[in-house]
Amino acid sequence: MESKVSSRLKQPLAQKVIQHVFLPRLNREFFANFEMLNQINFAHTLMLHAQGILDERTSTQLAAALVKMQDEGPDAVTLDPAREEAYFNYEAHLIGQVGQDVGGRLHTARSRNDMGATIDRMRARDFAMRIATLLADLADTALSQADKYATCVMPGYTHMQAAQPITYGFYLSALVDAWTRDIDRLVHALHAADASPLGACALAGTAFPIDRAATSAMLGFSRPLPNALDSVASRDFALELSASLSIMMITCSRMVQDFYIWSTPEFGYLTFPDSIASTSSIMPQKKNPAVLEYLRGKTGHLIGLTSAAFSTVKSTHFTHSGDSSRESTRTCWEACDEAIKALELMCLLVENVEPNRGRMAARAAEDFSTVTDLADLLVTQANITFRDAHHIIGAVVRQAIESGVSAKDITPAMIDAAAAQQLGRAVSLKTQDIAACLDPVRNVAARQSLGGPAPDGVRAHIDEQRARLNERRQLIDATRRRVGDAHDSLQQRIRVLAALPSREAVAH
Repeated sequence: MESKVSSRLKQPLAQKVIQHVFLPRLNREFFANFEMLNQINFAHTLMLHAQGILDERTSTQLAAALVKMQDEGPDAVTLDPAREEAYFNYEAHLIGQVGQDVGGRLHTARSRNDMGATIDRMRARDFAMRIATLLADLADTALSQADKYATCVMPGYTHMQAAQPITYGFYLSALVDAWTRDIDRLVHALHAADASPLGACALAGTAFPIDRAATSAMLGFSRPLPNALDSVASRDFALELSASLSIMMITCSRMVQDFYIWSTPEFGYLTFPDSIASTSSIMPQKKNPAVLEYLRGKTGHLIGLTSAAFSTVKSTHFTHSGDSSRESTRTCWEACDEAIKALELMCLLVENVEPNRGRMAARAAEDFSTVTDLADLLVTQANITFRDAHHIIGAVVRQAIESGVSAKDITPAMIDAAAAQQLGRAVSLKTQDIAACLDPVRNVAARQSLGGPAPDGVRAHIDEQRARLNERRQLIDATRRRVGDAHDSLQQRIRVLAALPSREAVAH
């Protein structure tokens, strides 16, 4: 018994090869890739017909059979892992419908290599558009909350220690800036994927007079790739997409970690609705942040998937091979699926979390995060260097902590005593000026410098952020429309070609 796909091979595939290599690949790829394979076959048939490589009779029979396969769907195809993978099974079913003489001609001037690369690029293109759109939705949701809570004062942290007052809206706006850069990375990955390898064949093109620009346009690509070897050797667009998702999820995970800490009773800054929490099987008082834990875990999963892809490709030759072209992309599609789920959950979190304004403001007033402004006040009113001011206020904070008093209880006398030790003289700040510096609301409002948390500045920046997000959406929507229009046109053209025999019969 010989191979079912090649007379070159005298033996059929070993059962363990089928079980461990080709059957898992077939199950993984056939249904996921079936519609993309239809589109590629439509475009290739139309191009072969237009170029005169296939005659009209063969072209119309192929077109009719391909349309029938699309209409019947992938379940109509009997899969045989002894035929190795998705395309050979697809082709065997096609040949069973129209015979070897017609069905066997579809593969003229192409290879599984360029077909597989085309499918990967179509898949990456679709995922990049979907994920970038979901991320823009998350960013828009965050901006709505940022606008709503632009005056919600809270402590800002560095090294997990209270640093300076900010607002919850300012925090969310900062995340949107990071997510906008993530969108830009996804848009770049989209552009990298948006080029057609079809017609590169195995790696060296073909002597047939094909029209690669035509098939590229029919599949909605912006351009054909200019080098046949690069077309089949490179999956860097998938690596870029996967890496972009890992970076995106790291940003998300950092937000999640903040939410995780801030929702504890010890902080008490945030509360979540019961609909996105879980409970304990034994402790009836528990309300667990399960969604947050899931998102942190999935971030690690995505990073691992990206690392696996890089490790798979790193020592392969620059040409087509199973590991560089097949195994390397598996993890990207899994990462994309996980990223979609994660972004939907992220949007749910950001939209439904409730900040505790009173608790946040009280902590900002009590935890010394406002005292940087006291140092600034010494610079402007006592005419001393900032370094001296830093030492003076540091000593005041130490004294307050040792005395068990909070920031709002700092007095002019405490500052004068520290100044006397540092400078040998008092600085005579006024009580009302000290109180103004230590008021977290006034403290935040005073930070009008570019990028600061003053509510007016935050809201102005939110308007700019929304405009930038709309620009990104327009880029993505333009690609989506191009791809959609090409798909609709391709469907119409292949069905027109499939109907030619019946029109000729009427004419005769």
